[in-house]
Amino acid sequence: MAETLLSPGVLTRENDQSIVTQGPIVAGAAIIGPAVRGPVNVPTLVTSYSDYRSRFGTSFQSSSIQYEYLTSISAYNYFQQGGASLLVTRVVTGSFIPASASIVSVTSAVNSFELESITEGSAANAGTLIGKSGSLASGSDDNVRWEVTAIDTGSGTFNLLIRRGNDNQQQKVVLEQYRGLSLDPTSQNYITARIGDQKQTLNGDYIQITGSFQNLSRYVRVKSVNDTYEYFNNDGTAKSEFTGSLPSVGSGSLEGAFAGGTGELFIGGGLDMFENIDDNVLYPQGINPTNYQDAIALLGNKDEYQFDIISAPGLTLEKNASIVGELANMVQTRGDAIAIVDPSVYAGSVAGAIQDGTSLDNSYAAAYWPWVQVRVPSTGKLHFVPASTIMPGVYAFSDRATAEWFAPAGFNRGGLGMALQAERKLSPTDRDNLYLANVNPIASFPGRGPVAYGQKTLQKNRTALDRVNVRRLLIELKRTIGSIANNLVFEQNTATTRNRFLSQVNPYMESIQQRQGLYAYKVVMDDTNNTADVIDRNELIGQVYVQPTKTAEFIILDFNVTPTGASFE
Repeated sequence: MAETLLSPGVLTRENDQSIVTQGPIVAGAAIIGPAVRGPVNVPTLVTSYSDYRSRFGTSFQSSSIQYEYLTSISAYNYFQQGGASLLVTRVVTGSFIPASASIVSVTSAVNSFELESITEGSAANAGTLIGKSGSLASGSDDNVRWEVTAIDTGSGTFNLLIRRGNDNQQQKVVLEQYRGLSLDPTSQNYITARIGDQKQTLNGDYIQITGSFQNLSRYVRVKSVNDTYEYFNNDGTAKSEFTGSLPSVGSGSLEGAFAGGTGELFIGGGLDMFENIDDNVLYPQGINPTNYQDAIALLGNKDEYQFDIISAPGLTLEKNASIVGELANMVQTRGDAIAIVDPSVYAGSVAGAIQDGTSLDNSYAAAYWPWVQVRVPSTGKLHFVPASTIMPGVYAFSDRATAEWFAPAGFNRGGLGMALQAERKLSPTDRDNLYLANVNPIASFPGRGPVAYGQKTLQKNRTALDRVNVRRLLIELKRTIGSIANNLVFEQNTATTRNRFLSQVNPYMESIQQRQGLYAYKVVMDDTNNTADVIDRNELIGQVYVQPTKTAEFIILDFNVTPTGASFE
């Protein structure tokens, strides 16, 4: 089509500005807390509850009582409510070491290879053989066992099974199966390449990775291998000195058990869970609160870890103000997420929740109260849990039903998922007093389950950013527009580059406006804010003006009684 008219006539042109720029891929939520198993202080992305369960476990036993951590309950509710992905960071108290297992060779002269559990702690220990059925003494859902099958000395290959720790020889439960493995590092089926050998360890403020091959197994990694380098002779036959290095068939003298893992789940045998997290508790869920600090600092790296909401169920402003404050400050520094926090421990008062809520001034944090009762998925028991356990699921449902800039509150989007009832029924006066203190009440109404009936942030200053929907709108705008701007770094500071930015940002802003996120907006990146002095400083300046939409939180209905014969015109 011609771009200009060379003779009299009419030229029609199309300028397609309907494209909606996709935002960067992010983990929908992040959670910090204890778990039964899994890596320690290593943020791990899970995309379903079954994925979470296989990596971190669910229930565990203490003093003959079955428990489940708030982390697990929160993950369950989050995915039940439509959450897409969850970044989980397991915290522990003390030093944790993974378990290992040595697989001996056919000749038993040397170890063929050694495996190490991904899980750190004593839960990875599977014990030794007991009973005729071939079950393991400490075998459970939380550990694994190994088995070697199908040895072929001619090809130098074998199969490896990773089995659930509580199965037996008659009823095997195979979690992973690797066929045709080789001890030859020149083979494409080299065991370390197929399974992985990387170990992630927290080193100060970053995760240090050792090992050469990415972990493809969820349960084990290769710790060492007795390599059979270039297994074959030039004529294609196996070298005799290597055939005896292959692993023996079976699961070894310990029936495939892993051992050597150390580290207890909680401090000194004490375990304060659910309703026992009260005024007298120093270590909620058996974890020293200071052990959350490393995970909080690590998640401050916004380039490495992406999420838009974060919680640490079990910690409260009342008992753990400094740690919760660090969490809120971390997301404020990141500027791309909001922290869901709890003001008080179980059985607190309205006055206490108000006092605790006012101790923090931060538009990147939101508090909810009181606690709510849930049916624990793994045990079926009824327990009360802090609201931050359930609220990430409320946010996930609201986002899925509408968008981030809609309030995750009220009857349409504020239902608390698996919550059965609130710890206490708040009166209208209670709700008023809590809301004035920026603590969002969990309300109870006849015929309805508990519902989040507020959407304030903990910012004291009365601006648009004292509302969750506005804060999350700004987070979304900064994240997406910032991602667009990243592609302009080191580009020429010319009108072409600026127009390229505007051509992507304006359609995106228009889409937000059409989806009720903005009343109006304006994006400026031209000669007015990119003067010669700015350009000489190697800067490119853009200005985004927005008028966020406000929610109808206070609805006033006037009913006017008029005398007979009055006109309604």
